[in-house]
Amino acid sequence: MADLALAVIIALVIGLLLVATVVVRTVWIVPQARARNVERFGRYRKTLQPGLNVIVPFVDRVKPLIDLREQVVAFQGQPVITEDNVVVHIDTVLFFQVTDPRAADYEIVDYIKAIEQLTATQLRNVIGTLDLEATLSSRDRINTALRGVLDDASGKWGIRVTRVEIKAIEPPQSIKDAMEKQMRAEREKRATILQAEGVRQSRILTAEGEKQGAILQAEGARQAAILKAEGEAKAIEQVFTSIHENDPDPKLLAYQYLQTLPKLAAGEGNTFWVIPGEMTSALRAVSAAFGGQTEEADRGHGRPTAKKEPTPVPEPRPGAVEGPDEQAALREHTPPFELAPGRVNAATDDPLRAP
Repeated sequence: MADLALAVIIALVIGLLLVATVVVRTVWIVPQARARNVERFGRYRKTLQPGLNVIVPFVDRVKPLIDLREQVVAFQGQPVITEDNVVVHIDTVLFFQVTDPRAADYEIVDYIKAIEQLTATQLRNVIGTLDLEATLSSRDRINTALRGVLDDASGKWGIRVTRVEIKAIEPPQSIKDAMEKQMRAEREKRATILQAEGVRQSRILTAEGEKQGAILQAEGARQAAILKAEGEAKAIEQVFTSIHENDPDPKLLAYQYLQTLPKLAAGEGNTFWVIPGEMTSALRAVSAAFGGQTEEADRGHGRPTAKKEPTPVPEPRPGAVEGPDEQAALREHTPPFELAPGRVNAATDDPLRAP
């Protein structure tokens, strides 16, 4: 009885294990954004979609999971020769996504390695047409060219290349040193140009300031000269008006002439100076004035005054016209003018101006 119970228990355990095995091999749960390919007797049958899937156990074989999400692969150190024979190492980053699990599983053995080798090949083709300077400055162009080529080549593998980026471009150390020297020289050139521009602008501004200052100074001098001239004109006009309104006599004018004589001789080293023509007239007026006063004084003190005998003047012939000879004879018979008793006025020989 015990043996029978033991056999039943063993059979029940075996049955449970068999059922569990059948269930495990029949029911498959696929996560989201994953896929599994199913083979029946070695041939592709279907692709299991995310969720609960049922297959025929022991007949169908389920292959490993295939990730349908976008993936990133970095490829290190791809040596590439540029058009000007410079070897550079380029690090690339590839973004791709599996769109067809069947093609990715059956069209290519290892699509990651295939994409890496294809990227290196196309990178050499693209960089080979560019020199070093264009390679360093044309990353967008390289990325676009690689993406187009890789997307076309990997389409039949059930893979879509979404993005290709150049992560780093490493030229040789000698090229780096040369580039650094070139960059330093370029920056020094720009600094020199900027400094020269600054000096030029400073000189221009300084010249403009000096020009404006000179213009303003000249304008101020002009205004000052105009105002000074206007003031002098008004002063002269007032003096002229005052003189004409007060009607000065010749004595006052003669006195003013005499007052200006010391000013003419006041300068240092003035040993010779010229008396204007009007000075003789002024002296004549002064002499006449003081001469008349002397005669009046002599009359007041009872002093006899010398009487001058009139010199006979030859009468002109009737009907004759006076010529130079007659005028000269008339001057010879005209007595000189006496400023004072005993003094003859030699300033003029015109008898008509004698008092």
